[in-house]
Amino acid sequence: MPELPEVETIARHLRDGHEDTPPLPGKQVERVTLRWPRHIARPSAAAFRRRIRRQTFRDVGRRGKYLVFGLDDATLLVHLKMSGELYLARPGQAAQRFDHTVFHLHDGWELRFSDSRKFGRVFLVDDPQLVLRPLGPEPLSAAFTPGELAARLRAHRRVLKPLLLDQTFLAGLGNIYADEALHHARLHPLRRSNSLSEDEAGRLWAGIRQALSDGLHHNGASIDWVYRGGGFQNHFRVYQRTGQPCPVCGAPIRRRVIGQRASHFCPTCQPRGRR
Repeated sequence: MPELPEVETIARHLRDGHEDTPPLPGKQVERVTLRWPRHIARPSAAAFRRRIRRQTFRDVGRRGKYLVFGLDDATLLVHLKMSGELYLARPGQAAQRFDHTVFHLHDGWELRFSDSRKFGRVFLVDDPQLVLRPLGPEPLSAAFTPGELAARLRAHRRVLKPLLLDQTFLAGLGNIYADEALHHARLHPLRRSNSLSEDEAGRLWAGIRQALSDGLHHNGASIDWVYRGGGFQNHFRVYQRTGQPCPVCGAPIRRRVIGQRASHFCPTCQPRGRR
């Protein structure tokens, strides 16, 4: 699933234009094709078709793993889920097999939502907080401090790795960047959140921001055919590096399933107990 750096990269490319595609802001929707109406979570598919017509894209942003599009008098939210891809297609460009939701724009360009597994969701709402309110803080925000993270960790008695994946605890972090952040912080993924000292919480705060910043620098990670625009996969410290040497100490990276998700860590740099 695309995580914060991948979604932010998509938002930037759509907002500012990328390579041979123009910026999306300023383009008006003429109509929409819904080949998989269940993409539309809110409102109904019929109401969505009616209301999206003649709406102009004014801005493109991100909140957590959601793409946020400001329109004339509404907000369009897109969650890519497991296999979603959102891209601009030039006039006459051949459709792809999984282009299920297509926004036909006034100048012939198309904004296409390709989604092989059909898990993605689209919302058209007056108030985006109806969808976004449950999300936790943005980890790269200036308002997100080490003290706030420490307080949030103390408020739970949960295993650290699944807690970091909980979008109500922290928005935008997924399996890749949680593993990378924990390695930066030298913390075992099975530690209990309320067991962390102030110093360890500070290390985790720095590790989260470092992992996400590194991902953004490389335009995210391309690890399968869904998201193909990044290079961070060439700089992983632990994720999907089972058996390979830790870049810090040289010990073999281990893999363990935690909360039904594969977790990768260094047993030497990330001991189970406190150091």
